[in-house]
Amino acid sequence: MGLNLSPGEQVIFKGHPSWRAILGFYLKGILIAALAAIVARLLDRGGGTVFLIVLAIVVITVLAGFVKRVATTYTITNRRLNIKRGVVSREVQETRLERVQNVNYRQSVYQRVMRIGDVDFDTAAMDDGNDFVFTGVANPAEVVHRVDQATNPTSPTGSSSSSPPRAQGLGGP
Repeated sequence: MGLNLSPGEQVIFKGHPSWRAILGFYLKGILIAALAAIVARLLDRGGGTVFLIVLAIVVITVLAGFVKRVATTYTITNRRLNIKRGVVSREVQETRLERVQNVNYRQSVYQRVMRIGDVDFDTAAMDDGNDFVFTGVANPAEVVHRVDQATNPTSPTGSSSSSPPRAQGLGGP
């Protein structure tokens, strides 16, 4: 299910959280699988059960992480910001680009090492409980630059340039 674009609206950025953003989730799943293997080995002398338990936990972890990543889509057009989350149920967050007052990104030490970050959009009349954040995107500085291009019509690659901006996902493979 794609974003319904208005006439003249162009996608500037479209992506997902980077796979590196959910690496911690995968590591926790592997740790749980290792602990389950130890417990299963202590309770059962047969190795087949231990293998099946570990395999099931690893498969569930990988699938859950993949679904979590691809079920979140971040889109920036020359008119609006959009976040879609969910597969079965859907949560959509959207705001007009002209309502964006500040765009900041932050990176923890872990995020700097992983080359990911969170891009935070402050919009007019935004409640504290309703954050507009692109979480775990690769190259967050580039996302901030894309928003600046879209909101600054005087920039050489801004929304009023003669050539349309390229849509490019920065979420990583």
